[in-house]
Amino acid sequence: MTQESILILDFGSQYTQLIARRVRELNVYCEIHPYNHIPELSAAVKGVILSGSPYSVRDGVLPAPDLMQFRGKFPLLGVCYGAQLLALENNGNVEQSAIREYGRARLQQIDQTCPLVKTMSEGTQVWMSHGDTILSLPSDFEVIASTADVAIGGFKVNNEHTYGIQFHPEVYHSEEGMILLKNFVVNICGCNQSWTPDSFIEASVSELRIKLGNDKVVLGLSGGVDSSVAAMLLHRAIGKNLYCIFVDNGLLRKNEFEKVIHSYLDLGLNVKGVQAADRFLDALKGEAEPEKKRKIIGNTFIEVFDEEAHHIEDVSWLAQGTIYPDVIESISVNGPSATIKSHHNVGGLPDFMKLKIVEPLNTLFKDEVRIIGRQLGLPSFIIDRHPFPGPGLGIRILGDVTAEKVRILQDVDDIYVEGLIQHDLYHKVWQAAAILLPVQSVGVMGDERTYENVVALRAVNSTDGMTADWSHLPYEFLSKISNEIINKVKGVNRVVYDISSKPPATIEWE
Repeated sequence: MTQESILILDFGSQYTQLIARRVRELNVYCEIHPYNHIPELSAAVKGVILSGSPYSVRDGVLPAPDLMQFRGKFPLLGVCYGAQLLALENNGNVEQSAIREYGRARLQQIDQTCPLVKTMSEGTQVWMSHGDTILSLPSDFEVIASTADVAIGGFKVNNEHTYGIQFHPEVYHSEEGMILLKNFVVNICGCNQSWTPDSFIEASVSELRIKLGNDKVVLGLSGGVDSSVAAMLLHRAIGKNLYCIFVDNGLLRKNEFEKVIHSYLDLGLNVKGVQAADRFLDALKGEAEPEKKRKIIGNTFIEVFDEEAHHIEDVSWLAQGTIYPDVIESISVNGPSATIKSHHNVGGLPDFMKLKIVEPLNTLFKDEVRIIGRQLGLPSFIIDRHPFPGPGLGIRILGDVTAEKVRILQDVDDIYVEGLIQHDLYHKVWQAAAILLPVQSVGVMGDERTYENVVALRAVNSTDGMTADWSHLPYEFLSKISNEIINKVKGVNRVVYDISSKPPATIEWE
């Protein structure tokens, strides 16, 4: 790490990425590393945060790095498990709670002389999520906050900037969590809050120019946010030495290929469009199993992309739109992951395609990618678009994929998405999708009895896709869209709305 940063050690908590996002909201750079893959520490590190964990500090084999490499050398904040680990390793007493402490609580007896909780309000709501609790502290530790049920809600170590809290300041339910995090990151660690979108763009462009020089770079565009922002950042750094390839796999939304490629050309990108719909549909012919369809689409993309890339002479680099969550998830707290996601933009580089990899967005979260994209001038229909699966409509057509099924689903999807936009609902929904079911139902249209297709509409609200609630779209809207789909899309006579949340259901059906 070359710029000032906060190091977050991950012990497996579901909230670890949220800690990082909150720190970055303070315009301070931070990195997440597994507790068992600690990087070499430098003067750039201004402080260390220990995350929560699904483990218990009372387990026989617990995640426990040597904390003395940080104590007294860097400001240190333990959150939940991290706080309990600090207490236990210094002869404090941590036991299983009589009642699992989960949910909302209110802080009381806040020590306003302590820089970590300074200016926090008496009675402020915090979020608890732990099965163990600290019952007693070492002699050189002091309590800085309590709740009605937790006597040691937070502590500090005398004469050093080491702190622990048994609640989660990073979650939305902790009303003044950002006050605490700012106290730690800015006031205690002394970070200057200079990590902004403009500073990121400036630094990235400079680093890319040095790294790539006059080399040629090839990038597979998908029309999505990540690859588009990566392309714009690289374009600003190396201009025409970036060669973009946008493959039409025949599974995009209606008219999307033409619309997106024109936008790319208007932005000055050096992009080649490749229309390969027939090739993808031929490869998919007769295949109904979801994972096999994904692999066929991914492998066919690699073949088409590789053929087009070989038409460019002397290419040295492959650019990818990898973002930070992909990086984090590839190295778990139990060691490197054994697999790569099958829906990755490129899907795995063939052995015979010997290119170096450049990933200009691999330190950014999704919301940060969107902010950078706006700063770079990308149009809102790309930046603000809902997430769209790499295999496209291929996994929203349940069962085998045919040109006629694609035509039906594209028309349905177009009516649904345009309706959301026209009724000012698109940006109130995290992701919307139409799914063509392998079901036909009886219907009556005019004086004729029909036996045609059923489509399901899906809309969810989420922050990161890990969990999602179904969106309560207005009945009037659903009624209008259903009528419009049935009246305008030949082959559909029934529309249903999916009211499942994740978990137990997933966002996509396949």
